[in-house]
Amino acid sequence: MERFLLRHADRIVGSISGFDRVRFQGTLRWMVAANGMGKFLNSQGVLLKDFATYAGHLSEQIIARAQEIAEKARRPVEYVASSKQSKEAIATQIAQRDGIQHGLVCVLTCVEPCQSFKVQKNKKKKQLHLVSRPRKCLHVYFYYLDPNFGLMHVRLQTWAPFTIQVCINGREWLARQLDRANIGYEKHDNCFTQIDDLERAQQLFDQFEKRGWAGWLNDLAQRVLPFLRRDSQLQFKPYYWSASQTEYATDILFRDAASLEQIYRALLRHGIENFRCQDVLRFLGRRVNCRFKGEIRTHLGSRVEGLRIKHWVEENSIKMYDKAGSVLRIETTINNPRRFKVRRRVTRRGQKLMAWVRLRKGVVDIRRRVELSKSANMRYIDALAVVGDSTPSHRLLDPVSQPVLSNGKRFRPLRPISPDESRIYQQILAGELLLQGIRNADLRRSLFPNEEADSEKRRKNSARVSRLFRLLCSHGLIFRVAKTNYYRITKRGHLIMNTAIRFRTTDIALLAA
Repeated sequence: MERFLLRHADRIVGSISGFDRVRFQGTLRWMVAANGMGKFLNSQGVLLKDFATYAGHLSEQIIARAQEIAEKARRPVEYVASSKQSKEAIATQIAQRDGIQHGLVCVLTCVEPCQSFKVQKNKKKKQLHLVSRPRKCLHVYFYYLDPNFGLMHVRLQTWAPFTIQVCINGREWLARQLDRANIGYEKHDNCFTQIDDLERAQQLFDQFEKRGWAGWLNDLAQRVLPFLRRDSQLQFKPYYWSASQTEYATDILFRDAASLEQIYRALLRHGIENFRCQDVLRFLGRRVNCRFKGEIRTHLGSRVEGLRIKHWVEENSIKMYDKAGSVLRIETTINNPRRFKVRRRVTRRGQKLMAWVRLRKGVVDIRRRVELSKSANMRYIDALAVVGDSTPSHRLLDPVSQPVLSNGKRFRPLRPISPDESRIYQQILAGELLLQGIRNADLRRSLFPNEEADSEKRRKNSARVSRLFRLLCSHGLIFRVAKTNYYRITKRGHLIMNTAIRFRTTDIALLAA
């Protein structure tokens, strides 16, 4: 990221990274499956034939509780006819109309799709069975103006298994922290266009993911779901809280809209024309191998504010767009955390040990999400650092086209745009090698795939690659990681190899234009 900031230092004020929108989901794990719901019905003495009546009775209690909360706060309850209509816009309008500064804004109800239960007949066994099915039911939205999170909402499903969602905005939280710290800022929607003390603001923002989320979320759930209260006869067990969707954004603040406009189209063009599937996988920390069977997509589309480029790797994505005219935003969205891994203590064969395992959806792994998302944003910004470079290409290619002395040994000049060396650069820059580093065996298999079966040729090719590594190290394109057999590309190496490849692939008409 530093390369991008330095390259455009005359245009950029600074940057800030942190969560944008976060959607938490609460699940009653003991009830969410059909077996668990069946056990609950048995404990309450409810027959399957009476399930709809009993579930309807529970739903009525939830709706009554919502009306009670609204009446106590003297706030309106409104029904929204379409699930596609923006509830946030309605709540914002009500807050402005009634001058609400804190507390409950309104309660909105809407019929929306959900995952619930249905009783079906088994004609062969002549029995009733409880099954989990997609359905529609009434959902209740509680919109609050929270002193810490601003406008936020709690969405409660009124039909079993009573799934709950809590949506907050990290930028709204930061705005309130800046107010308390007396740090001046300018804010447009959920985006800061100017902050007086960016370093202090980033320190405050870093505290966001360190909160004790489970306790706060349980308090919200107890407020709206009557069956979690101590005076309830049912006394449900607490929710299991997960982060069903997180958006982690890095905002680069430009001095003005004109400064960003000068390079934004070039950034978009570079993303569409040069970012391959391997690059997108690398951005999101995924390896390229034969086991990957997912889908990778890139889309360039227009929004109200302008153009946006978005890359998907299965359910997760990374995108770039402009905000408020002068802010460049890189944002990583994680919908399925199980595509990633986290190193934690696990029990295997009766022994506790540290291992890389799948990232959990629970809020306990939210800090690991921050690491993954922030790293993805940084890699994406680094890949854009070559855009807008005013350095003439000869200043990059001429030095490596001369012989060099390294540790008293003379090394031949490189031939950056020759077919053989260009092929080597393409293999070295491949996304699957950039993640963990480059080994002799990796590059050997890429350059000589048809000669791996012959042991004599494999030995000779390994020696050739070793000499190649020494040559590239002498010119400063790569370096060896201490105490390992891995090599990594230097910043200079990225510039030189990418420039050489572009020379070979660019249309001659564009070069002569």
